[in-house]
Amino acid sequence: MEWTIQELATRAGITSRTLRHYDRVGLLAPSRIGANGYRYYDPTAVARLQRILLMRRLGMGLPAIAEVLAEEVDEHDGLRAHIAELEEERDRIERQIRSVRHTLEALQAGTEPQMDVMLAGFNDRYKDEVISRWGERAFQVSNDWWHGKSLDQQLAWKQDTDDLVAAWVAAARAGDSPTSEHAQSLAARHVRWLSEIPGTPTADGDRERSIAMVKGVGDMFVDDPRYAAMYEDAAGAAFVRDALHAYARTRM
Repeated sequence: MEWTIQELATRAGITSRTLRHYDRVGLLAPSRIGANGYRYYDPTAVARLQRILLMRRLGMGLPAIAEVLAEEVDEHDGLRAHIAELEEERDRIERQIRSVRHTLEALQAGTEPQMDVMLAGFNDRYKDEVISRWGERAFQVSNDWWHGKSLDQQLAWKQDTDDLVAAWVAAARAGDSPTSEHAQSLAARHVRWLSEIPGTPTADGDRERSIAMVKGVGDMFVDDPRYAAMYEDAAGAAFVRDALHAYARTRM
């Protein structure tokens, strides 16, 4: 069975122009080109397009997708990985559906919905990042710890976090050196904050991994624009990183 480029584009919800672009950049060539110049795609090509579209949906750029496909040894392993990612996405969506249904049913019954239940499935956007950096256990233990807190406890924790960030921003604005006593006291406070989160190396008392984690957290503040904005700007994020690196190097 084969589809023309128009048929494939229609079924995939993309344009023929997109398919031609994928061919030009080496992502997806047609299975054959007919005597009439038409491009035809067989099931193998459609399976490859399926994977490209999945990776695009995950936010990957075309160069990154090309690298994944080029380095892949076993296509079956790649498909299994996609299935796992889709199952995680399905589970997240199901949690969101339950959350919204809980809110609707509570409002219809004239009762007050549980606020934390209302946000289940919406507050795990850093799951993959945590797992990739510190492992599945770190995410699961810390996630259970967070959801085991009452709303008041969560609000108190959030306030402590905001206070720590505000102290970092104030120190950066004041022109403190990352190695100053004030900056190093903030770094110690930051490490204590990390150690209160179960599942982290700092909570487990693993010195070597704790040092690596503190340095990694500092690097993340600079590398990820979300954190740079949290510390007001790139200079503020770099100040925090340098202070944490100095603390990890000299005091841990």
